[in-house]
Amino acid sequence: MEVIRKVASKTRMFGELVMFSHTLFSLPFALISLVWAAEGIPSAYVLLWALIALIAARNGANAFNRLVDRKFDAANPRTAHRHLPKKLLREREVVAFVVVNFAIFIFAAGMLNPLCLWLSPVAIVLICSYSYTKRFTWLCHLYLGFTIASAPIGAWFAVTGEFAFTPFVIGTIVMLWIGGFDIIYATQDIEFDRKTGLWSVPQAFGLNGALLISRGLHTIMVFLLLFLFFLQDLGWLYLLGILISVILLAIEHNIIKPASRKRMNVASYNLNQVISMVILFCTLADYFL
Repeated sequence: MEVIRKVASKTRMFGELVMFSHTLFSLPFALISLVWAAEGIPSAYVLLWALIALIAARNGANAFNRLVDRKFDAANPRTAHRHLPKKLLREREVVAFVVVNFAIFIFAAGMLNPLCLWLSPVAIVLICSYSYTKRFTWLCHLYLGFTIASAPIGAWFAVTGEFAFTPFVIGTIVMLWIGGFDIIYATQDIEFDRKTGLWSVPQAFGLNGALLISRGLHTIMVFLLLFLFFLQDLGWLYLLGILISVILLAIEHNIIKPASRKRMNVASYNLNQVISMVILFCTLADYFL
């Protein structure tokens, strides 16, 4: 029983380390891409290996980011409670976790098709390099969105093994959406970023400028969602999903208060998890009904 308890505790901590619940940001768009690429429900084989690849890549990237940022996390009062600063997990444990997850990702990519296998090392470099962008450019938020955008693009490749236009439109939507709410989240660390020399849109443009840029990114995202309506010949249920998402985005931008961690978590995470699920359900309902 003691062994089981320890394993369960470690599993829980690794899940918290990589914020596993945040898979809801990329997974819904990847599922949409899978369905559109397959022109219906993809085979169980493709669905299984695509999901394994997606989850493993995301876990590896998030754990790598925690490793790279551990000293900054320890110095920032907002993040000092995280697992590595508090020594709840050892560095070598996290390194092993990263290696295992990326190995699983490469294996899963190989089980899909040659294109996915060949691109898997490139994907690893891209998603890991995000952790260093905060050291030299305020475009780090868009780069984070760019790396997460690889999920729907990779999902399309998993089904077809070929390049196409549509998954890159979906990927751009994800990039703008993630970049926009990551800017909101970063407004909590304006002074810390300026003090430590880290780059961010809020650090470079101030609170009001950052929020204006975030709104701009989300506005372009909505227009691209509408572009998909025509590109994929979708119906009213898809438009309903966009309408609900616009309302939720408006709420998100109206409750921002950097001094309130609870409000910022709702604005940056909770509402956006709902948005992704609304888009998923409305898009699939529109496609299949």
